[in-house]
Amino acid sequence: MSMTSVKRASGQFFYGWVIVMVSALGVFFSGPGQTYGISAFVGSFVEQFNGNDTLVSGIYSAATLLSGSLLFLMGRSVDRFGQRTIAIVAAALLGVACILSSLVANPVMLFIAFFMLRYFGQGSMMLVPNTLVPQWFIKKRGRAMSFLAIGTFVSSATFPPLNAWLINTYSAEHAWQILAVFIWIVFIPLAIFLIKNKPEDIGKLPDNAEQRPVSGDQNNISAAGDDEEDWTLQEARKTRAFWFILFCVSLPAMINTAITFHLFRIFEMHDLSAGTASLVLSLMATIGFPVTLVAGFVLERIAVNKVIGLSFIGQLVFLVLLLFMHSFLSAILFGVLWGIMNGFERITVNLIWPDYFGRKHLGSIRGMAQTFTVIGSAVGPLPLGFAFEQFNSFNGAIIAMMIFPFLGVLAAFSASKPNKADYFPEDSNRLST
Repeated sequence: MSMTSVKRASGQFFYGWVIVMVSALGVFFSGPGQTYGISAFVGSFVEQFNGNDTLVSGIYSAATLLSGSLLFLMGRSVDRFGQRTIAIVAAALLGVACILSSLVANPVMLFIAFFMLRYFGQGSMMLVPNTLVPQWFIKKRGRAMSFLAIGTFVSSATFPPLNAWLINTYSAEHAWQILAVFIWIVFIPLAIFLIKNKPEDIGKLPDNAEQRPVSGDQNNISAAGDDEEDWTLQEARKTRAFWFILFCVSLPAMINTAITFHLFRIFEMHDLSAGTASLVLSLMATIGFPVTLVAGFVLERIAVNKVIGLSFIGQLVFLVLLLFMHSFLSAILFGVLWGIMNGFERITVNLIWPDYFGRKHLGSIRGMAQTFTVIGSAVGPLPLGFAFEQFNSFNGAIIAMMIFPFLGVLAAFSASKPNKADYFPEDSNRLST
């Protein structure tokens, strides 16, 4: 094979952008298993169980915690069977979860339905795209992950009004069934025909990179400039950076979920209206969307752990604003800053894993990270709720919460990218000989 035969063709379309598109659709179709998708149905479940809101909420929290605790198994499955197979299976079972949700007749069935919705929706349908896109990009990974995030914003904007319309037009039971069919007939065929696990499967390299012979062997081809090291989960767990990052990526889920869950009552305590709280939530999402697109390009030039550290400084600032918020203007400023930080966090927590630990075992590594993220989101609202019950105020809990982004700053700036040779010198020596 001559060197000219492996050069990238000028202007050649890269299939990785098709992968980004179908991955964004995967994130979009996670909607029925996300809190924003399920929320429209909560009222019908509460009514079905004689107005027992505590029962439904408790079952939902327990199912979310269990699903998050088991996501590492899905991560291992991604590494073993590939993203294409797992995407098809997860979408099929998310549809089954929707059908089961339409047939709920007792608390046990509700728990199983919630568990499946969370495990295959919020968990698996988010895990697969976030491990698939990094397989296809290295140098342009930041912008690719930014475009992937479009699926999240479109999903969160689409499913709440869509589900409400389906419920009002048909019924909650028929709405669930329509969602199941929607997933099955739209996403599964696209996954079957369009998803390829990695560029090497079709004779390409990440970023459609220029190829080069390795060590003089022209049958052994690698990407020019591809210096990523692949770590197994067991190897990654031996590094300080892994645990610092794991701590960092769980914090945004915990803090953002806590604030979102209690936002309306926090605003009420500051004599601000529910309308202002709704406006701030919309503003946060509106600001976060373009910031997410910009963040991907920024992260191609600045070390991702430094951006995470800076985002935690911003998080400290908007918590201070939340604590001393007493006017409409300060509420708007809080929403803008919250949106900016959320936009960067959405990319950094997904980008840092492949950047630090490579592509080969990304499913297992991201599966463990996703477990901590889901658990963080599940427990986040509890301290604020407890503080309000005990002291009739959120201020003490918000002040206490500030310790976490402060520790996050320290962890992020300490989590420099590990060098595999520093941890496994015997492997490095063996490869060099």
